[in-house]
This record gives sequence, structure tokens and C-alpha cells, in this order.
Amino acid sequence: MTPSLQDVGLAVKRLQWRHHRENNRALGAATGLSLVQWDVLRHLHQRPDASLHALAQLTFQTDQSMGELARRMADRGLISRQEGAGRAVRHHLTEEGEAAYRAGAEVVEGVLTATLGRLSPGELATLHELLLKAAAD
Repeated sequence: MTPSLQDVGLAVKRLQWRHHRENNRALGAATGLSLVQWDVLRHLHQRPDASLHALAQLTFQTDQSMGELARRMADRGLISRQEGAGRAVRHHLTEEGEAAYRAGAEVVEGVLTATLGRLSPGELATLHELLLKAAAD
């Protein structure tokens, strides 16, 4: 029987919720980071010099909430904030932030292995392709 669109949507949401819950628990225990904090570190690792607005978009936050999070992360020594062109503030990982990113990446990989790791490489590639297709504008 073909699942309904609602059934598929709910299955995606359940997996997303499981990943979010388990990553928050595991990251907190192992690194003291929340998933949102680790996600900021991940994006800065991939895109050094990112603006606050870019980080907000990448991490699904408002500019205001990202600004408060960035301030707290800078206070913890995980990121540095530097004035850029105009009013832009650019963000960078500190050495401590890079170490926290790497430690968190191992934790997240373990959480994802417990679910997505059940798929064969072909199934994983197909799932990725289908999710990108469904999310395309």
C-alpha cells in the first residue's frame, strides 16, 4: 500500500525529532554543547567568516536569537566576532571552538549511525537525493 503524503511527512518529522532529541542529549553529556550550538560551530567550520544573518539562516533561527546565541558562544570562547564591511559582524571558530566542533562531530555521527546507518549506501544515496528533490524550491 502506498503511504499517504501525511504518513511520509510524519515519518520524516519523527526521524528529525529523534535526531534532535538524541543529539541534544549526547552532545550535552559529551561536550556541554546543545545541538544548536554545535550546528553553529559546524557551519563556521565549513564557512569561516560567516555573517550573523547567514548563520541565522543556516541554523533556522531569527537574526535576533542568533545574535544572542553568538554572544553567549563568544563569552564561552567558542567563537570570535570581528567587525566586517559596513555593519556586518563576521564570526570565526576559536581553537576551543574547533576542538568542540570536532568532538561534537563524533557524537553526532554516532547518533546518525544508529538510524541512518541502517541503510545501505545505495539506500542512503537515494534517500538523500529524494529529500533534496522534495525540499527544492
